[in-house]
Amino acid sequence: MQMNLRRFRNLQDAAWFQYIAIVLFAVAYAMVCEIFVFPNHFAPSGVNGIATMVQYLFDFEVGYLSLIINIPMLIAAYFVLQKSYAVRTLVFVVVFSLTLIVTGQLDLSGVVYEAHDTGGALLAAIAGGLFNGALYSFSVRMGGSTGGTDVVGAFINHKYPEYDTVWVIFLLNVVVAVISFFVYGMDYQPVILCAVYVFVSSRVSEAIIKGARAAAKFEVVTNRPEELSRELIDTLRHGCTIIPVKGAYTHAEHSMLVCVVNRRQVVDFERIIRKYDNTFAYISTVNGTIGAFRHVK
Repeated sequence: MQMNLRRFRNLQDAAWFQYIAIVLFAVAYAMVCEIFVFPNHFAPSGVNGIATMVQYLFDFEVGYLSLIINIPMLIAAYFVLQKSYAVRTLVFVVVFSLTLIVTGQLDLSGVVYEAHDTGGALLAAIAGGLFNGALYSFSVRMGGSTGGTDVVGAFINHKYPEYDTVWVIFLLNVVVAVISFFVYGMDYQPVILCAVYVFVSSRVSEAIIKGARAAAKFEVVTNRPEELSRELIDTLRHGCTIIPVKGAYTHAEHSMLVCVVNRRQVVDFERIIRKYDNTFAYISTVNGTIGAFRHVK
């Protein structure tokens, strides 16, 4: 069992596996929008919510608008943020957009869920939020994102790592919900559906990623503190505190690294730790940070 788990983790770390997974997640994300969101006339969260309302008003497809909005941001992200993050997010956005463009030419009346009452519409919003919240978190675990507001948050986090970007995304979602009231004929139902979608999506993604508002503290016992801390600094741009420790059972001398990182960096941290033999680590949630929680220059 342990060997199978180790093989799965090695597979998960493989770049080709990550890109295949991102492609599948993007296709699934687009299909959720086609099946649950678009037929029931409400705006989902973030940039896709704005694109959905533009499609509703002007019949300009979400797929094209998603490319127009995201590609310039991701080109900038390639030079400012982590290149792997920008490339993986670009793959997601392109596949998501192309899937929407292709499915827009197909007859999906046999598979879409078009509600005929308020209860059915609520189920559509819950289902859309559930599936896309999970797909978002899986994409983040593959080292990318779904684009849009997540990329904006990454830029803000890069410049001000001590700031909580959740509030930026929350405010944009509030704007989307308010605008949807006017777009969909002065009706409160699209606003409520948007709120339900955002709530379910955020709760699901938070539960999978482990904390949307919190930082993460790693405490790592290792015999290779200098090498490990250097890789963490070079990769994550956060420093570590090295503390000499002694094992209670063997009385062997070791070192403990204490490092606080953003939640988006938890997967990268775990990936680095697994490369070092005889290294033990555990993670705890940090409710907030005070002081010099900044990137290393």
